[in-house]
Amino acid sequence: MAEDTANLELPYIIASQAQKHITHNEALLRLDAIVQLSVIDRDLTSPPASPLDGDRYIIAAGGTGDWLGKDGQMAAFQNSTWTFYLPQKGWLCWIADENILLVFSGATWAMASSGSASGGASTIINSSANGAQTKFELFEEELTLSGANTNSTILIPSRAIVFGVSTRTTQAISGVTSYDCGIVGELNKYGGSLSIALNSSNSGVTGPTAFYSDTPIRISANGGNFTGGKVRLAIHYMLCNSPTT
Repeated sequence: MAEDTANLELPYIIASQAQKHITHNEALLRLDAIVQLSVIDRDLTSPPASPLDGDRYIIAAGGTGDWLGKDGQMAAFQNSTWTFYLPQKGWLCWIADENILLVFSGATWAMASSGSASGGASTIINSSANGAQTKFELFEEELTLSGANTNSTILIPSRAIVFGVSTRTTQAISGVTSYDCGIVGELNKYGGSLSIALNSSNSGVTGPTAFYSDTPIRISANGGNFTGGKVRLAIHYMLCNSPTT
């Protein structure tokens, strides 16, 4: 018999085991950390100075200090120490400071693909008895800008027909004179020389464009590098899903 369960790796209490309460409490701590997973932030590379018991974070790339070597893992502050959990493919996690739902692909955290809680919505316009669908989707994400450019975590999915990408400056942008919204190779496809002022917005409509691979949106700096600021972007697209039977 294995010592841990297959999915959540909860420790079994073994027959004739001494101090069974230790194993039981370890399992409870793990359940408390990862069931109904919600974290405070996913952009920190070092632990906060004064965490509270039960606080949870997804560690950003380049972890330091107690988080060194734990990039992408979930850190939970339990019993006055940090405990780390490797996410498994399909785990969902609510990001409290961004109000978005992420899913773990097996390699990275990305926006969940449907539902208003994920920062977007999906509407089936028509469907067949055999599962074919015409579906319109709208997904959004708030990006914290830095450097020469910032790519979105949400992706234009392969085989999507995109009608536009809209943007709003949710935190005044510094370090640049303006920004472009587009994709690699077409940096201003959905808007060029856009305003860095708080609450400025743009509806970047285009003729319907088909994409044949998953593609991020790129926000590019003009006149310098981003040193601060945030932009919320929304991708507006249609999917033509094939029959399932």
